[in-house]
Amino acid sequence: DDATDGSTNVPTTLLQIYPDTTTRSMLPILQPNRQWSRAIDFGMLYLRDKEEVTDPVRSKCIDPEYLLTHSYYPTVKSDKASNELVVMNFYADWCRFSSMLAPIFDEAADLVAAEFPEAGHVVLGKVDCDKEGAVATRFHITKYPTLKVIRNGQPTKREYRGQRSAEAFLSYVKKQLEDPIKEFKDLKELSDLDEKKRTVIGYFDRKEIPEYNNFRRVATNLKEDCQETSARMHPPNQPIVVFRPDRARSNEQDETFLGNLSVYDELNVWASEKCVPLVREITFENAEELTEEGLPFLILFHKPEDNEIVKRYNDVVMSELLSEKQSINFLTADGAKFAHPLHHLGKSQSDLPLIAIDSFRHMYLLPDIKDMDKPGKLKSFLQDLYSGKLHREFHYGPETVTDTLQIDGASGKKGTTPPESTFKKLGPSKNRYTLLLRDEL
Repeated sequence: DDATDGSTNVPTTLLQIYPDTTTRSMLPILQPNRQWSRAIDFGMLYLRDKEEVTDPVRSKCIDPEYLLTHSYYPTVKSDKASNELVVMNFYADWCRFSSMLAPIFDEAADLVAAEFPEAGHVVLGKVDCDKEGAVATRFHITKYPTLKVIRNGQPTKREYRGQRSAEAFLSYVKKQLEDPIKEFKDLKELSDLDEKKRTVIGYFDRKEIPEYNNFRRVATNLKEDCQETSARMHPPNQPIVVFRPDRARSNEQDETFLGNLSVYDELNVWASEKCVPLVREITFENAEELTEEGLPFLILFHKPEDNEIVKRYNDVVMSELLSEKQSINFLTADGAKFAHPLHHLGKSQSDLPLIAIDSFRHMYLLPDIKDMDKPGKLKSFLQDLYSGKLHREFHYGPETVTDTLQIDGASGKKGTTPPESTFKKLGPSKNRYTLLLRDEL
């Protein structure tokens, strides 16, 4: 009723909700409106058997007061989600960083709604994690605020970690909604693609077909992991999708998608596996994200121009360490940019290339880079991390049969301390987030 008393320009119908007689829940369908664009509060809304539907929803409408004090949860996980992009702010009222972000996020919602007024493009939403613990758990929230991104109904691996200003959010949304596909008229143009990036190439003779629509949806999901291009080719009426690896960094070969292009899930799974490599490059832009994954790093530090050592490292990881991918993050790092970790290891750029483990407590150096090419050496290096041998040897020196029989370091060897982790410091900062699991990293 407050929405119609003339004191506000909020429309009388913001959300339409349709009762589900089976579960007694009410499933709202967002009706974007450029007159009222505050960030929507997400969560779960249930009507118990004996609960009454009070004034705010008696006419199957939700007014702003009800919207801000009650929450709802759309079916964002469905591949039929109505919005191409959803940015969700997981917050807690007691978190000072969440409180600082709240008015900025609402202002950003206004700017985004004005820029993209059409339904189906983008929604900014909020989740009060204290009230909606189940939703927070489902999205694996470990810090406040966390800004999750959902594309085509699927949560993405990457969060929004950029500047917290309304203008920055708007700029981010604009970039996310750009067409991820670069179109080529001549196949010769494909030779200009960046060979340090993985690429999915679609060959289509027209766009008005389901196969191209699926290709575009997949390209949107993977725009930060792969380049996506399309080109015209013969024979007609036979669309083809090909994966091209990052040739400057790996020895992988081109691979053609042999599945059904009319089946979105099939293409999406295949492209996702191809676009996210087993060995990734760590940069200052993605270090926070990689650190937050919580897995120790096996890092090849190399000179910027040394692509051959990167290819060899990729080959060894693919051939010998595939079984370890759930326990370790395989990374490469530009030794010129990451000079600080080298300094902690007592090394400089003149010592490159070298391999080290960062366990988020300490760093351990592979004694000889040549060991990388010896079958089983890198795997043994990882096993020594898991068993604690690397830590013991840094304290008491190389173990021998006799040494292992000594108790409490009684061999008389002088203890040493391994270099402290440097990459842990690149994780989520306590000056920017309230961390829930502080001992995990």
